[in-house]
Amino acid sequence: MSELETAMAMIIDVFDKYAGAEGNKQTLTRGELKTLLEKELPNFLSSVKDKEAADKLLNNLDENGDSEVDFNEFVIFVAAMTCCCHKYFEQKGSK
Repeated sequence: MSELETAMAMIIDVFDKYAGAEGNKQTLTRGELKTLLEKELPNFLSSVKDKEAADKLLNNLDENGDSEVDFNEFVIFVAAMTCCCHKYFEQKGSK
């Protein structure tokens, strides 16, 4: 597989690894999402000092209001985070 295909497969694998631990295998509950973020994005979470900010993030991911995060909602989050990281490194590199 190409690098991009591998990255896409890894995103799917990460979602599937955490989804369904507490119920529906097609969605992440609040607890599953929190575990995923703690395990898969520890550096991001360590920079978030305000615990309420992390809860707001979880609430914002649930676009359809079903109290769970489906794969589409998760991918939007990953894409947004990737864009932010790209912009950050782009700016850091220009200094």
